[in-house]
Amino acid sequence: TAPLHLLSRPIYFVSSNAHSMVNLISGAAHELQDELIAHIDDVNPEGLRGELVNMAEGDVGSLSNLLYYVMRLYAAHHTTPDSITESILRREHKAGVLRISDPHCLDVEAQVIQLSRVRSKRVDPRLQIFSDDEWRLLRRSDALILNIDYPLGMAAYHIFSQISTAVDRIRGVYILGKAATLNGRVGDVMIPNVIYDEHSRNSYLFRNCFSAQDVSSHLNFGTVFDNQKAVTLRGTFLQNRDFMHVFYEEGYTDIEMEAGPYLSAVYEDIYPKRYPVDEIVNLFINAPYDIGLIHYASDTPISKRQMLLSKSLSYFGVDATYATSVAVMRRILTNEIERQRRKQAQTTGVTVESA
Repeated sequence: TAPLHLLSRPIYFVSSNAHSMVNLISGAAHELQDELIAHIDDVNPEGLRGELVNMAEGDVGSLSNLLYYVMRLYAAHHTTPDSITESILRREHKAGVLRISDPHCLDVEAQVIQLSRVRSKRVDPRLQIFSDDEWRLLRRSDALILNIDYPLGMAAYHIFSQISTAVDRIRGVYILGKAATLNGRVGDVMIPNVIYDEHSRNSYLFRNCFSAQDVSSHLNFGTVFDNQKAVTLRGTFLQNRDFMHVFYEEGYTDIEMEAGPYLSAVYEDIYPKRYPVDEIVNLFINAPYDIGLIHYASDTPISKRQMLLSKSLSYFGVDATYATSVAVMRRILTNEIERQRRKQAQTTGVTVESA
């Protein structure tokens, strides 16, 4: 395989998880669809046969979500799980995915995705919104998606600081992760445009490139809240009901652990100086690329006695995970196709003038 030359290529930076972005483009789950459905019928893993039986006919989004979730269970249950895993990895490689699961310097799994190798025949049905001409434009792309399994706290700051100083061009920063909600339910989606960061004590104001309509059409069970205010905590176990009510009374409804440090690193990428402390920081004006933050609710600490990250969302979390992941991937593909269209127009213009 030829080297990717990561440092000299345009980068769309994504902080999400280790599976959803890759599943959307590899086509592995859909190519294994018959085997996965047979596995659901025969084994009924986690009682998911009922989900399949009750699924509305033609609901390709819900079917895709179910296949993605069951694919991991199928591989683990198979008599030769390594062969299934190798088959999935081969399909990912075809789609331009390079997994980095054992980094030397940071204990964070990552994937590098070559956008020029993403194909319409393999992608999730919810991504098949582009014309043949647009898919052909994408084949000319030199851009990469760098997706990392989301870190927490200041690890997010250090990782993005290193990446932004090393690579040539950042084309977008998209942060997707779990959060606690103070006004919603588990499975809801929050899209903030104000972040208060306990690390720097800054309030970050920014233009979130996502709105409710980008996610709501892909979300079956939850509700999308945009224009939210989020708080980035140092940790979850020090937070109590009275403390959270203080935030809630100030209009903060979204509690998480990574957005603030990421925005501190974004600030340093935009301005050649250290991020400030205890200030209102406006990132509206000079941000040269997309900034997109989407959180999906994993717990409701005011109405239930659950801490953030206290339990896995299991299959219940698949709906929100993939609704938000589809929104991110659509945004990246749309932006990159438009970039290639502009490049083509410039090249055509030069050719015409020189002729």
